[in-house]
Amino acid sequence: MYGHPAAVETMAEILGEPISTYTRAQAIEDGVLVDVTETAREAGFRFSVALTRAVWEDCVTWSEADNKRQTYQDEAGRLWDVLYMASLAARRNGGSELRFQLYRVPRGGRGVRPRLVVLQMHCGRGGEGEAVITISMLGED
Repeated sequence: MYGHPAAVETMAEILGEPISTYTRAQAIEDGVLVDVTETAREAGFRFSVALTRAVWEDCVTWSEADNKRQTYQDEAGRLWDVLYMASLAARRNGGSELRFQLYRVPRGGRGVRPRLVVLQMHCGRGGEGEAVITISMLGED
């Protein structure tokens, strides 16, 4: 009776109570995740969206020193690029996990040519059972 409520055991019944938990809210508070929900709503997302710190540093962060050394950009525009490409991928493909590509100018050095990066988007459940989206680097947990 696969899927029948009486036959389905909870993770706690199978594995025991968790030793500790780390919530999405804690990850945002600690800076492990960056909440970009407000901008994501402008890009068409209906759920809470967060980027991992690695995505933020690789694809969004841009300083005045980067402008002087490389080319003029700003963080708002770079964030918009990530969210826009994610929204296009979400419209094209369904599912709870998908990959999408983005061209961004890498930080550091003197390069001005955009380079391709592949990101992954995962739709899951937040601490209150609400739908949430997390965008991470390919292979990042």
